[in-house]
Amino acid sequence: MTRLHRFAVSSALLLQSLADASPEPCLNGLCHFTRNKLASRTVASELGPQLSANCNVYGPDDTQFGNCTTRYDPFFTPKIQMVVQPAMEDDVPKIVQYANANGVPFLAMARRHGMTSTLSEFDGMQIDMSLLDKIEIQPDGKSVVLGGGVFAKNIMEKLWDAGYVTSSGSTSCVGLLGPALGGGRGRLEGYYGVVSDSFLKLNVVLANGTAITVSETEHPDLFWAMKGAGHNFGVVTSLEMKIYPRGVDTWYYKTYIWTQDKLEAVFQASNDFHNDGNHAGHHLQEMAFNMGSYTIIPSISETEGVIFWSCVYRGSKEEAQPYLDAFDAIEAVSTEDGNVPYPEIPGVSGTGMNSALCDYGLNHVHYPAGLKVWNVTTQRQIYDLYNEKIREYPEFQRTTVNMEDYSHEGVDAIDSDTSAYPWRDRGLLSFIAVTYDPNPALDEAAIAWAQETRDLWNAGAPDLLPSTYVNYAHGDESVESMYGYEPWRLEKLRKLKAQYDPDNLFSYYNPIIPNMNPRSTQESNFQGRQIGAKSRSRGQ
Repeated sequence: MTRLHRFAVSSALLLQSLADASPEPCLNGLCHFTRNKLASRTVASELGPQLSANCNVYGPDDTQFGNCTTRYDPFFTPKIQMVVQPAMEDDVPKIVQYANANGVPFLAMARRHGMTSTLSEFDGMQIDMSLLDKIEIQPDGKSVVLGGGVFAKNIMEKLWDAGYVTSSGSTSCVGLLGPALGGGRGRLEGYYGVVSDSFLKLNVVLANGTAITVSETEHPDLFWAMKGAGHNFGVVTSLEMKIYPRGVDTWYYKTYIWTQDKLEAVFQASNDFHNDGNHAGHHLQEMAFNMGSYTIIPSISETEGVIFWSCVYRGSKEEAQPYLDAFDAIEAVSTEDGNVPYPEIPGVSGTGMNSALCDYGLNHVHYPAGLKVWNVTTQRQIYDLYNEKIREYPEFQRTTVNMEDYSHEGVDAIDSDTSAYPWRDRGLLSFIAVTYDPNPALDEAAIAWAQETRDLWNAGAPDLLPSTYVNYAHGDESVESMYGYEPWRLEKLRKLKAQYDPDNLFSYYNPIIPNMNPRSTQESNFQGRQIGAKSRSRGQ
């Protein structure tokens, strides 16, 4: 029978120790046996009395289990045996210690948007952070304290209404910390850098269950690592971030739809706009977002993609117009424009809560590439391949090839050595998402198309080493392409792993050190089975 387990702690309740929850003593709190098949009722009875009121434990038979485990992208799916929802930050160390005491792997998440193949190596307890959703603007008006489960839409709206903004990802439905721990790209990076550049301090639970505060003055080496490689080091239960005056009351947006014959003109105009990758000579801070995609619009054609493009300017139409003249000169099928408050910009530019981009349950087989300039010849090759694959596989009609160009001045202004985020010189972020209803018969074709597209981008930039924005990684890319080719970077990250996570418990999200945990189920969790095994071999 489906049951929901809730627990309240009162002064009359005798707290059960974590050691008592384990069938035998564990060295340093980490057992080498596993009780990974624990029933949720067992976890509830053993762990529940130690947690705060309003915590929840769900097993597969509970009605809420599906709501807590349904993923944005089911192609690579972690195997969740049970879900524990902490209601307070202090619950998280107890949950981690309990998991360690029972040999149960754990994985913290909030919005479940991770798309990397390495997540499929997980088999254990999900720590659902969604109840930790506080948003507290500090009295000095210079920072905000956020719970570990907050997501972009709520942050944008609450801060805006109070007269502030802060950096977040560009898609409303995505959590803050998932992107931010990998750097975090977004519409305000032209002013304030990547999302993690606005971190002031993080409250982190380490692999052994110890809770610490991490900042420039406390554990500064770990603070460096959390800004770009943070998924490898701990569970962030809350953080303090810089906030900034919101500025203008509305932002101007303009979207274009072009047919394929305009492709060369569009990408040449984009290259001209940012001076062929030099990011000089233009008022780039205000032009926050200049992003396009190849996509199918059935009312135009079901077999030939169009070019959808969105420009976002922090200011008025009149101020934006000089920077849009070159795009306006290219004859479009249609355009749409207007001025709206900043929290509404995702909705009008294709990344809002109600956009197709936020629909859960579809496969999104993806590969990214980081670039400095658009190779116009390559963009034509990728477009022709797109049409070829749509004709061959009509089931892939929802696929998009995405080209993101954010304002970059704020990112460039910060010394690359000050954080683990390694790709400050790559202003352009591109990726393909082969999108379709789950169907194993199509998986091999989807992976092959996505890989071919990524390889075309990289071949079109022969002077650049392949780079991978870690939050867009497929999961089989090299560690260097995700965390940087400079030898000192990986050397530093590996030393920090040895210090803060010597048992490599945080190894399920594009890990610095590959997961060798024998408690994982490895191939059995891949929807594509053998396809998944192939795609995870580390390449470029």
